[in-house]
Amino acid sequence: MQPRVLLIDDFHPALENGLNAAGFVVVDARDCGSSVSEIIALIQEQKPQGLMVRSKCFVGQEILSAYDGLQWVGRGGAGMDNIDESAAKSVDIHCFNAGEANSDAVGEHTLAMLLGLFTQLVKSHAEILEGRWDREGNRGLELRGRTVGILGYGNTGSAVAKKLAGFGVRVIAHDRYKHGFGNEFVEEVSEELLLTASDVLTLHVPLTDETKNWLNEDRLALMKSQFWLLNLSRGGVLDLSLVLRELTANRIQGFAADVLSMEPPFQGDLAFMEIFNGLRKNNRVILSPHVGGWTVESYQKISEVLLDKVLKLYDIPNA
Repeated sequence: MQPRVLLIDDFHPALENGLNAAGFVVVDARDCGSSVSEIIALIQEQKPQGLMVRSKCFVGQEILSAYDGLQWVGRGGAGMDNIDESAAKSVDIHCFNAGEANSDAVGEHTLAMLLGLFTQLVKSHAEILEGRWDREGNRGLELRGRTVGILGYGNTGSAVAKKLAGFGVRVIAHDRYKHGFGNEFVEEVSEELLLTASDVLTLHVPLTDETKNWLNEDRLALMKSQFWLLNLSRGGVLDLSLVLRELTANRIQGFAADVLSMEPPFQGDLAFMEIFNGLRKNNRVILSPHVGGWTVESYQKISEVLLDKVLKLYDIPNA
């Protein structure tokens, strides 16, 4: 019997075409609703062996238990925070992502944001559009000679380190779960040294109970009197009220984020909106709408990586 795969999100045609060519029955359900009840009904109707998702819904116990023939869940992206991996493990469902597919994209986006902070490019561009020509007020800074610290040395953290080569910076990294990764691009350090030595700190970790609001008061106390902060991981890794406070106090010299704790951020509660409005009015802040890993190229690469992983599950050669 041909294995059936359910696509409930948008993927590059390379995934569906490759699965069809390998003999899978692919059900395109990207237009289905995002509620748990709708997805459960779809799974029970289609009875797939595999489920492909992105961010449409949280894949929790109810969805994972909707059909006892479900064997695996693939996520088109780097994070797994919208999949209950513990629940999946308890019912012997294999979960995987495509983190290696968009690491170059996130790495380039990180450098774009970092350079944007140091050159004041976004601010000066906006002022010119308003008819202002302020050279002195947009005097930039150079990266050379500074220390860039990377929290998390997985696919994206390592990509950032490699792309910093040639900028004349010291690159250090800490990863709680990886050791022995130091090489010509990066120096492996303790968390304490990461905090005390970094002029720039860029975050590339998954959102877990351990990383939620990671930059707390104790860690902040170890950092330099002035530093730059970037978050291209998950919004929940940072407490934005702390970030806004330190920006206002000029301790954080610049802040860039591709992710926020609420996305889109425009309909949050009053407390969140007050913080968000404070950030977006600050000319030392650069924000982007969670697109760091979502380039034209990565869109295709994500599907190609997922296809390869599915074929390996079934011991099917990838033509």
